[in-house]
Amino acid sequence: MTMRPNSLQARDVAAFIHPYTNLKAHEANGPLVIKRGRGIYVYDDDGKEYIEGLASLWYASLGFDEERLIEAATRQLRELPTYHVFASKSHEPGIELAERLVAMAPVPMSKAFFASSGSEANDTAIKIIWYYHNAIGKPQKKKIISRLRGYHGVTVATASLTGLPANHRDFDLPIHNILHTSCPSHFNFAKPGESEDEFATRCAAELEELILREGPDTVAAFFAEPIMGAGGVIVPPRGYFQKVQEVLRRHDILFVADEVICGFGRTGNMWGSQTFDLKPDMLTMAKALTSGYIPLSALLVNEKIYRGLVSQSEKIGLFGHGNTYAAHPVAAAVAVETIRIYEERNLVEHVRKVGAAMQAELRKLADHPLVGEVQGEGLIAGIQLVPSKASRGGFDPKEGVAPYMAKRSEAHGLICRGLFGDRVALCPPLVITEAQMHEMLRRFVAALEDTYAMVREKGLLKAA
Repeated sequence: MTMRPNSLQARDVAAFIHPYTNLKAHEANGPLVIKRGRGIYVYDDDGKEYIEGLASLWYASLGFDEERLIEAATRQLRELPTYHVFASKSHEPGIELAERLVAMAPVPMSKAFFASSGSEANDTAIKIIWYYHNAIGKPQKKKIISRLRGYHGVTVATASLTGLPANHRDFDLPIHNILHTSCPSHFNFAKPGESEDEFATRCAAELEELILREGPDTVAAFFAEPIMGAGGVIVPPRGYFQKVQEVLRRHDILFVADEVICGFGRTGNMWGSQTFDLKPDMLTMAKALTSGYIPLSALLVNEKIYRGLVSQSEKIGLFGHGNTYAAHPVAAAVAVETIRIYEERNLVEHVRKVGAAMQAELRKLADHPLVGEVQGEGLIAGIQLVPSKASRGGFDPKEGVAPYMAKRSEAHGLICRGLFGDRVALCPPLVITEAQMHEMLRRFVAALEDTYAMVREKGLLKAA
């Protein structure tokens, strides 16, 4: 790409640091500038149309022109455009949203705490875990376990929880008391001949071995996404979470379900926790909470944890944590309207129908010579690109195969995402129709064929 003089691209390069971007390449190539959106489509500054196959960043569940959300924000801006919830202050949108979230939680929950991003919600969960264990007289019980290739955010603490190399390298992470256990990807990490059940049993055993090695009286909590998102859309093998939760109960370890991507219908249930029968003590959410129209996140805690917060805040004099924009009234009003839309339009059932068709079509790609595995639930999927059918992983990262496919997808009018380990993710808006889904996959397959031609030309394929 050659940047046009005085264009938006040139202005961007002059002033903008982009997350998750090769900054040197960005200086040379500039950004893809998105100008507007309509339904499941976005349009760049040249007017080219793209199907947004990742719902922007996993969140634009209602697409890009939902007037009801715009109206909800506008009404609230006119009535109470901003206010805080520190020091026992409150407002109606925040109260209503907290009530709705507690009522619709997948397991009994007591209270909601609000922030502005999934990272902040998970960071708050970490602080509450430590605070709670001080409250109940177990100050040594502070270590937290997450999983390799899991993703939980980018604050110092949540980036430490995240189990991806790029989030740690040269940031001097992870911090003390953050541990990682096995990634539940049977395709990538199973031993030869190991069944999914045997692999799930081994993952649970490795978690327990880590807990015993560290000392159960020092391990406070375990974080997990129902389906790993940024780590490659990794769906755990059947029985995995049942076995893991048995280990956690055995050693009195809190379970935090990170529903930032899976929550609000993505997997064909309102919560990923319902899809995989999770019984968390705490639950974090963001993204589709407002369909991404305005930043907002939340943490739900059960009554046991909340009573610990009450007793410790009484002892200290206050609960010394909070975000300036926690429960921002405009964001809360948009979230309430978003939830109403999910319920009124029965979007969960829509996801089950269109998602089943999408998963069935994607499974047909399993025979493609470049595809090692297809995984997904509902309207989220991950496709593993491999140099041979015998490979248990992707290409040399220096070859940039998955990023190449993402760029070729853009050429065909589709935005998707190449992730760590050469997995390509699809996560379209929940409102996508079946006809639109088929068109999305047509563009996806065209990019796959382009990528296959590239790896053949460069001699990157290996004998089976």
